[in-house]
Amino acid sequence: MVCSVDHLASSAGIAMLERGGSAADAAIATNAVLAVTAPHMCGLGGDLFALVHDGSVTALNASGRAGSGADPARLRAQGHQRMPHLHDVRSVPVPGCVDGWLALHARYGRLPLADLLAPAIRLAADGFPASPLMLPGALVAAQRPGGEDFAAAVTAGDRVTRPGVARALRAIAETGRDGFYLGEFGRGLIELGQGEYTEADLAARNADWVEPLRVRAFGHDVWSMPPNSQGYLLLMSLGIVDGLDLPESPRHPSWAHLLAEAARIAGHDRLALLHEDAKDLLAAEEIVRRRALIDPTSRLRVRGPAADGDTTYLCAVDGDGMGVSLIQSNASGFGSMLFEPNTGINLHNRGIGFSLEPGHPAEYGPGRRPPHTLTPALITRYDGSLRSVVGTMGGDAQPQILLQVITRLLKYGETPGQAISAPRWKLGVGGTGFDTWHTPDETVVQLEEGTTWSNGLSALGHPVGALPYGSAFGHAHLIDVRPDGMLAGAADPRSLVGAAIGR
Repeated sequence: MVCSVDHLASSAGIAMLERGGSAADAAIATNAVLAVTAPHMCGLGGDLFALVHDGSVTALNASGRAGSGADPARLRAQGHQRMPHLHDVRSVPVPGCVDGWLALHARYGRLPLADLLAPAIRLAADGFPASPLMLPGALVAAQRPGGEDFAAAVTAGDRVTRPGVARALRAIAETGRDGFYLGEFGRGLIELGQGEYTEADLAARNADWVEPLRVRAFGHDVWSMPPNSQGYLLLMSLGIVDGLDLPESPRHPSWAHLLAEAARIAGHDRLALLHEDAKDLLAAEEIVRRRALIDPTSRLRVRGPAADGDTTYLCAVDGDGMGVSLIQSNASGFGSMLFEPNTGINLHNRGIGFSLEPGHPAEYGPGRRPPHTLTPALITRYDGSLRSVVGTMGGDAQPQILLQVITRLLKYGETPGQAISAPRWKLGVGGTGFDTWHTPDETVVQLEEGTTWSNGLSALGHPVGALPYGSAFGHAHLIDVRPDGMLAGAADPRSLVGAAIGR
């Protein structure tokens, strides 16, 4: 089974499974198509994280590093207190996506890489229908230098071709990473950077196998990424919630209150704690300490997470039981709104996660990885067998969305379809979408249309807002492996064109 935000991508992944490929092969093929058809969420100019279950759980960090020319003092001298959000190459670390594909394929692949990339190459060269969610960003992207491919995306279904992306994918298929990082794309990135990057920066690999983080909750082990990912926030929130007296139904306002408080208490100090070298963020005594701060009858005054973001998540499980939980992102929509000039590949702006505070452990600097919102998840039973692969887009809200989905699945026994489609809350105050740690204390609990919590949350002291049911609350996807081996999956209906496809 494969779940993704785009039926074209899910179909490509299933095709690889039908040809004898592994779940990793399916994930690469699915992501490659998304890199073509969903540039408003992900692409070859972005980063990647993945969790793999193949008897044990492994974790892949394919997030890029800032170039050798990174100079925080220069940014501060120009008056910047935070990293530039758009139109500035200094917020563009070297993209790690392609290195991530190659690392996954080298360790877990069964089919030739060229076969995995073939569906994406065909769609980039011959065209694909513009999705409804791509249109707003495409209108802006088409006005930017290098964004001319998107001028054709005026209405949903319009044919969009991306010939430069097709060339880049062919180069990867034919000559591997050097065809991308040291080829047409790499040369253009160095030119665009004007000193931000060197050839040595692009020659250095950005994919590392790392030790995943784990917490026990609701009779299962839940796994996520270590720093520089914010995966610890999901696991800490689950650890906190697992020890609380939850109501009998998620429809009760106290359910939303307790989970929202757990998310706020887990994340209020993320700005100070999260950096690429952070350690020991999930100490059992710290989870107990933070759980004790929660008052079932009142909202605690603590600054908490609040922001949106554009990312894409996909998952795959093959017939041998391998599961892959993969998340890939540009950060903000089309990313930095900068395009590599040769291929037209839009570049992420993950560098916005860096700090410009002198001496901060996450300070912008050469060769450094920024703090990341990307939070893939994987669930195993206590015997080590795979239970679920799950994740979502949603920027800083990813741990909050997954907290709700996983709690519904494991605590309340909801089906994947029920857990994924149920209305959600998230913490937010608006802004750029990545300003969580710069927001005031009065973080609003935004409620999606269809929830039953508004009056109860207000009575408990929460400022409450309302938003329509839709992509502002993420695109979550889930594959659940039942004890008899049957797979049950769901793609988020908020994605409009997503699909969970099994064979």
